[in-house]
Amino acid sequence: MKWVMRFLLLIDPMDEVSLTNLNSYKDKSFVDISKEDLDLGDKNEEREKEMKQEYSQTCDWIKKRLGERVARVDVSNRLSSSPCVLVAAKFGWSANMERLMRAQSIGDTSSLDFMRSRKVFEINPEHEIIKRLNAACRINPDDPEALKAIDILFETSMISSGFTPDNPTDLSGKIYDMMSTAMAGKWASQPQPAQPSQQPAAPSSSEPEPLEAEVVEPVEAGQQK
Repeated sequence: MKWVMRFLLLIDPMDEVSLTNLNSYKDKSFVDISKEDLDLGDKNEEREKEMKQEYSQTCDWIKKRLGERVARVDVSNRLSSSPCVLVAAKFGWSANMERLMRAQSIGDTSSLDFMRSRKVFEINPEHEIIKRLNAACRINPDDPEALKAIDILFETSMISSGFTPDNPTDLSGKIYDMMSTAMAGKWASQPQPAQPSQQPAAPSSSEPEPLEAEVVEPVEAGQQK
């Protein structure tokens, strides 16, 4: 059975503001795909329930690490190739709305900080990075490298989801450290092999070597045919 889904591509920063109070048009409901609880009609509830049980401990572990930076950590049903994504809560600000509000904020920013914390960090249980973090959570949840990986995943997902990292310099340092660890021992300069020593050639004498004359025995007359 084929079904058609129509999309609105909002490219102007003020488009979202215009649609904030407009929930539907001609019996068509608007759904913001940048927010939580996205349902495109292709949910596998049994599979989703199984994954949530499998990664429940990992989600709690990641939430503990991220603290107040996110409202919740969930297993995603929208990802295929990415390890994670950062989405706005149902009544939170999207990345575009957050940029607009930050540009207009003057003085008291408490409401801004509150709305910024209303984000949901979704992880992809099918991705290799998340599978490895799940194993790290069960084996050694205090592993500093695993905790650093959580920080990098979260902050890179902020960039890919349109949000602005709180400290880009700190993020760059973490990425460089992880790259150095991953590249350790690779492409290192190899020692040049030792060249075989060559024996010096014997000096040639300037004097010509004496030639030995070949002595030919005389042939007697009786032996000639």
